[in-house]
Amino acid sequence: MGIFEKLFRKKKEEENLWTKCPECKTLLYVPDLKRNYKVCPKCDHHFPLSAVERLEFLLDDTGAERLFESVLPADPLKFKDTKSYRDRLKKAKEQTGLSEAMVVVRGFLEGRPLVLTVMDFGFIGGSMGSVVGERFFRACRLAAEEGVPLVAVTCSGGARMQEGILSLMQMAKTTLGVSMLRERGVPYITVLTNPTTGGVAASFAFLGDIIIAEPKALVGFAGPRVIEQTIKQKLPEGFQRAEFLLEKGMVDMVVHRRDLKGRIALLLDLTHYRERCSSFS
Repeated sequence: MGIFEKLFRKKKEEENLWTKCPECKTLLYVPDLKRNYKVCPKCDHHFPLSAVERLEFLLDDTGAERLFESVLPADPLKFKDTKSYRDRLKKAKEQTGLSEAMVVVRGFLEGRPLVLTVMDFGFIGGSMGSVVGERFFRACRLAAEEGVPLVAVTCSGGARMQEGILSLMQMAKTTLGVSMLRERGVPYITVLTNPTTGGVAASFAFLGDIIIAEPKALVGFAGPRVIEQTIKQKLPEGFQRAEFLLEKGMVDMVVHRRDLKGRIALLLDLTHYRERCSSFS
């Protein structure tokens, strides 16, 4: 069991040994797929990662500290659709082992100190409620006060409807958090993964000093089908995919998952830890 599995205890479920790639339909052996960063070796399809898997992949296996876990979701609107919001939260916690859709960890990436926020789509679609907004804001404040870079990995379906206007207010709150980093000159790097949509895309996801996207990640505010129905036009091939956004200048780079850790380390050197970068020696 790795350090992050110990930090995030969840109910162990039986796992299939084989899975089929949704892109090329190749039958894949799950242990081999995991060793390949959960990327299909045949077609390079990037399978989704949980927050814990992201942390294990990006951070060094020593010195990691979970932050702001005392900030927990409530149910101010007593919301209920087909089931109550409280029941949805309980189920999401059991399935993911997380207390919310965003995890904040202070740790090291190839020896470089940083604050890392990671979202988990398995927790109510990675939706941004008041706790996600508050945790991100606190992560920004901590990074600004300590003068260490903030890296945010996003994966979200947007605002959390069960919290109504309280959820939408987090767009302003997270934007304010990023402004604290700008004022202190602290680097902020975002990594957009599939999908990054709605209020998260419209706020802190696109405010990074450097914006990275994983290959073929769906990134945008409204979904392609909604846009087509609204404007009554056929959208271009690959619209809202990472490569399309790179072509249009909306993201700075598209980086394969196997190269992501090294690329972030280099960017941290270039923007902050200059003494570690041979280019500056």
